Amino acid sequence: MFTYTVRRLLLAIPTLLFISLIIFLLLDLAPGDPTAQLPLTIPPEVREKIRESLGLGQPVYVRYLLWLKQFLVAEPLHVFDTMFGTGFADGMQRVISWQTRSPVADIIAQRMPQTLWVVGLSYVIGTLIALPIGIISAYRQYSWFDQIGALVSMIGYSVPTFFTGVLLIVVFAVNLGWFPSIYDTTHVVDSWDAFVFQVRQMAMPVFVLALYNAAQISRFMRASMLDNLAQDYVRTARAKGMSEKVVVLLHVLRNSMIPVVTVIALGVPTIFGGAIITEQVFKVNGLGQLLITAIYANDIPMVQTLTFIFAVLIVLFNLIADVLYGMLDPRIRYD
Repeated sequence: MFTYTVRRLLLAIPTLLFISLIIFLLLDLAPGDPTAQLPLTIPPEVREKIRESLGLGQPVYVRYLLWLKQFLVAEPLHVFDTMFGTGFADGMQRVISWQTRSPVADIIAQRMPQTLWVVGLSYVIGTLIALPIGIISAYRQYSWFDQIGALVSMIGYSVPTFFTGVLLIVVFAVNLGWFPSIYDTTHVVDSWDAFVFQVRQMAMPVFVLALYNAAQISRFMRASMLDNLAQDYVRTARAKGMSEKVVVLLHVLRNSMIPVVTVIALGVPTIFGGAIITEQVFKVNGLGQLLITAIYANDIPMVQTLTFIFAVLIVLFNLIADVLYGMLDPRIRYD
């Protein structure tokens, strides 16, 4: 397992470098100009100087290598300096946002807590709800529980999150007044009342995203359980006198989790990507909102950095899913 993990990590390096090149070239060739938002009265020569100050006068390969150096060397060293008080990153140029003229990593670090509070918590809650629903629905196939679970899953997966979010705002924020309709990202939790308000303003966006995630994962869990319940080893285990709880929870569940692990692991990077539509509905100032704002403003360094971070997370959690396969199924050997 260790050899396989090291081999996959080494293979991930050229993969991520190729992905970074594709991202950089696509965004560089995309239409748009960072000076498009400036007033039309600015002379063309001034616009050209602004473009040169942003580094757009250099060749493509120079800009790519500079961005790669900033992302892979300067930013990690800056994080190390911040944590341990060293000065390894002194004088090194960082990735700077064209829109705010601030380091991209600092802006992402400011937005990350809101995204993790809302999107991350909703994913955890949705997963914890989906797994038992999928298990019980498969074990009691065509029962009233299975029918209700299928109905709720169909509604949660097919109804758009913006419709669910607006519906909850109309009912629980406008008519009943139980929850605030706008998420206050400046709120600081420093007392019990502040914590209660934080829970209240998180309730609706977390419910919307948890419903969507639970609907998807529960269907995969149910299908995988049904497939394994019909296998010969289940009949053999029952014939040997094993209790139903041991058969279902120890043997069937373990094998059924193998495909579900892929769905859960590959869904984790979407947490850091933010829920763009839901963040727009509830005004959550997270990474999804940051990405949309950067795209509208042609803030190429911000878009490049966020997109590449998402790619790194996808490759990383894909590796984690493969490693978990070997832990769940002893028949899988990588070495």
